[in-house]
Formats: sequence, structure tokens, C-alpha cells
Amino acid sequence: MGPAHTATDFTDRILGGWTGRIAGNMLGKPVEQGELWTRERIDRYLRQAAALPLTDYLPEPTGDFEIALRPEWPQCVRGRIHGSCRDDDVDYAILGLDLLETHGFGFSTEQVGDLWLLRLPFLQTFTAERAAYRNLANGLKPPLTATYDNPYQEWIGALIRADIFGWTCPGAPRRAAQLARRDAVLSHTGNGVYGAMWAAALIAAAFTAPTVRHAVDEALAVIPASSRLARTVRRVVSLHDTRMSWEDTLTTVAEETSGMGWIHTVPNTAVLTAGLLYGDGDFTRTITLTVRGGLDTDSNGATAGSVAGVFGGAAAIADQWKAPLEDTVRSAVFGYDGVRISELAERTLRLAEPAA
Repeated sequence: MGPAHTATDFTDRILGGWTGRIAGNMLGKPVEQGELWTRERIDRYLRQAAALPLTDYLPEPTGDFEIALRPEWPQCVRGRIHGSCRDDDVDYAILGLDLLETHGFGFSTEQVGDLWLLRLPFLQTFTAERAAYRNLANGLKPPLTATYDNPYQEWIGALIRADIFGWTCPGAPRRAAQLARRDAVLSHTGNGVYGAMWAAALIAAAFTAPTVRHAVDEALAVIPASSRLARTVRRVVSLHDTRMSWEDTLTTVAEETSGMGWIHTVPNTAVLTAGLLYGDGDFTRTITLTVRGGLDTDSNGATAGSVAGVFGGAAAIADQWKAPLEDTVRSAVFGYDGVRISELAERTLRLAEPAA
């Protein structure tokens, strides 16, 4: 455990988590198409725009590039951002806040499903979440909602919903993981659930861990050691320990996880772990390395930003990331469009139960 932390400290760290999640999401959004925007292509794009090393949001396209950015790019490239654009990676954090405000830490998996039906538009769900939503609408109950006609059970959807459980359990990674598990089993199984538990634990640990590496180790302790996810995270840690370069680490692990697809939880946690370890607590370096790692760039950028934002606090996030967000979030969650980032952080702080 790190030193004792004050209430002011938690305020700044929770605001850092929300701000970091939103900034990292916006950074990765223009290139979120993992089978097209490979690590090599992302860096080629950045080199062509003279934007390496990357220290700001992605530059807008100059001239012809072989692949188009995602259609939302005009709202999330540098110089054009006015508040965050809508994204499921942020919607689920907001929905999780609403869940805890409504039902408290004793919420049930069924209550998570009821809240989706009430506040989340069906067409703003994807992959495993859409399958679970359809199952809920057809009257199925958890855990059948996760397993019936759902080929995406180990994809990254549950992991992107986990932040709120970390932010509200500062310094209590095991408790955060238990909450994330209860949410995740609505739509996921196996490594899909472990990914959510791991991410929630990582964020909870980042509040009090002396280094990011300590937080990664603490998060590993909450998931089965023999799972593919745990083995992959440990592999990235061991390659980093040998002083292998970030590029070579990702190339090695990409070969070992090939065939799983760009939205599967396992290869994405490898990209995320590498970004966190090689970023070593520096916010800008962490989110830019994570997004340059490819695969599900906006989801990974968001989680990396959340961890680094909690670890260093909002005060340590450079202004080029914060100012364009204008303290405003666009959201598809019913009743939350246009909410202030600072308000979300204040409401989260009121719920937070630090480790005893």
C-alpha cells in the first residue's frame, strides 16, 4: 500500500479517472478499426502528419492516406474537439454510476439488465452487450443472457464497463473486482469476465499503489492465475522486465495471441498492460503508447487513461488533453447528455468507499 491519502487526494484522483477515460477514448476513436488500423499503419499516419512522438490528440488527415479514419473523426481530432463525443466506452461508466446511485453496492445482475433496458438505446450497444440486451428483451434472465446465442462472450465489452467499480473502491481491488464480476456476467463469460475484474482491480489499486507495476501485480491477484488473460498479462510483465522494447514486446505477444480477433479481451489486455508499464505513470506517454498499440484503440485508450488519471490525479493531466473536453460529455444514456465531467466525478466521490 502507498501512503495514506486525503479526501482532497481522492477528489483529484477520481476526477483524473473520469478525465483520463474520456481523453483516452477520444484519442483512440479515429483509428478504432483494429483489422485495418494496425500498429504499423497508425505510426505511418502519425509520421506522415509529423506527429511523432505523439503528445496530443490525433492530427486530422493531410493528403491521401490508404485508409480513412472513422466517420466520427471531425469531432475527435486535435483542433476540432469541443466537448467529448458520444461513445459506449463512456456511456457504460455513466450507466454504472447511475446503477450504484440507484441500487448501491448490493445491486444484482438483474438490476444491471433492467437499467440497460430503461436508459440505454439498443442501437448504442454492440457485440456481447447487444446479444445480452436482445436476450433481456426476450425475457431471458442472467446468466443465460450471457450465453444464449452470444458468440462475443470473451470480447472486451465487460472490461469497458468496469471503471466505476474501481473508482468507488479506492485501494480495495478485490472488492472492486467482485462488483465488476456481478456486472460482467450479464453479458460475458470466462476471460470476458476476468477482463472486467482485472480492470476494476487495476483502477482501485492505482489509488494507493506506489508504482503502476504494483497496481498491475495487485490486479493479477484477483483473477485465476491459469486463465489465458492472467498468463498474457504476466507475459507482458516478464518481457518488460527483460528491458525488451515496447514495439518488440507487442510484436511478441501479438504472435502469441494471433487469431483471437481485435475485439477479444486477451490481446487487448496485452496492449493495455504494455501501455501502462512502458508509460510508467506518465499520463501522456501511457495513453499515446496504448493507442499506438492498435486493436480496440478507443477502449484501450480509455482504460489506460483511467488508470493513469487515477494514479497521477487530474492535476497531472496536461492541458492539451483536458481543455478541449470543455468539462462536457455527450452521452446516449437517457438523462445524461451534456453532463459535466466535474459533476460525474463529484457524484462518484460521494459513493466511494476507500479501503479501511
